[in-house]
Amino acid sequence: MNMVKQPLANVRGGLSVSSARKVRDFLDENFSRKLAIAEVAAVCGLSSYHFVRAFSRTFGTPPHQYILDLRLDFAEKLLAESSLTIADIAHLSGFSSQSHFTTMMKKYRHVTPLRVRLNKLISKTR
Repeated sequence: MNMVKQPLANVRGGLSVSSARKVRDFLDENFSRKLAIAEVAAVCGLSSYHFVRAFSRTFGTPPHQYILDLRLDFAEKLLAESSLTIADIAHLSGFSSQSHFTTMMKKYRHVTPLRVRLNKLISKTR
């Protein structure tokens, strides 16, 4: 259920292709830790203000939502493929708590972590 969007090339006011690649690679490696916009903006040498505008134009979503989608995608993969506890998955995915993780899953994926895990178990037995 990959929700992360691919960058659009040559969008007016967006990131350059190389900056988009650098930022995407940086976020792929660091999404599970606390990130400041200034830190991510520094990857491509922009101010926070210009970075947020350019990132949003390039990826079609603000940086915060992009990072949240990376975290949720990773968490869903762990729910399906591991026997880690939901609390451990929340922590590994970069959420502050199991409660926050559950809230974000319900809000953006319309399902609870437990339901994702149960659905995967049910589909494996069929």
